[in-house]
Amino acid sequence: MAPSAYDAIAEWYDAWLGSASLADDAVFAAAATLMGDVEGVRVCDLACGQGRVARHLADRGALITGIDSSARLLEIARGYEARQPQRIDYRHDDARVLDSCAESEFDGVVCFMSLMDIADLQPTVRSVQRVLRPGGWFVFAVLHPCFNTSRSDELNIADGLVRTIGVYFVEGHWQSEKRTGPPGKVGAYHRALSTYFNTLLAQGLELEAVAEPVAGGRQAELRPIWTEVPAALVVRCTKSRRPPATSIG
Repeated sequence: MAPSAYDAIAEWYDAWLGSASLADDAVFAAAATLMGDVEGVRVCDLACGQGRVARHLADRGALITGIDSSARLLEIARGYEARQPQRIDYRHDDARVLDSCAESEFDGVVCFMSLMDIADLQPTVRSVQRVLRPGGWFVFAVLHPCFNTSRSDELNIADGLVRTIGVYFVEGHWQSEKRTGPPGKVGAYHRALSTYFNTLLAQGLELEAVAEPVAGGRQAELRPIWTEVPAALVVRCTKSRRPPATSIG
């Protein structure tokens, strides 16, 4: 497995996330609502990074396996686990294959603000489908594709601040020096909404719910544009009992 781009920024990323509670994060609140009660549930935290979501879900009683391709972020996550054991099983694996996971191993898979960091969507979704039990759920949050592209910005007009968008239909990797978070450090992969939804359906995952949370609290103060348009898209789907299609079409 090739080194992850996050290996080089792991310490920065851990500090950037900070110690703020996920309970104050409107995007995570939407994801938690779509996950539902996780007590006793076998959950894979896919692209878990330094384990922030894994630790939060473990506190809620979930049986957590955290998976990431960044060896350095996993070292940091295991450091947290060593200091405060929560029985989280961390695995170094590629989301596109998930060789460390058995078929139907999990009741749920969560991928929080990470799916847009993975280069290949179709094999990743196929792997998620394989490791979920029939009827199991997949909840993910991504930068909202409609409002985050390589040519997205903010503009003051007479009526106030607006979000400007271009090249929505151009999919692929992008990076912006204007972004202070990971999209500015390592970039992200832009995909159209239709690409996300058609890939899920083609791999036997049935769409159940979608959320577009409104920013609140500190985020709304820092970036008021996210009270006008959604910064993130949150999706819940479940593993169908029907065999997946062979192509997206």
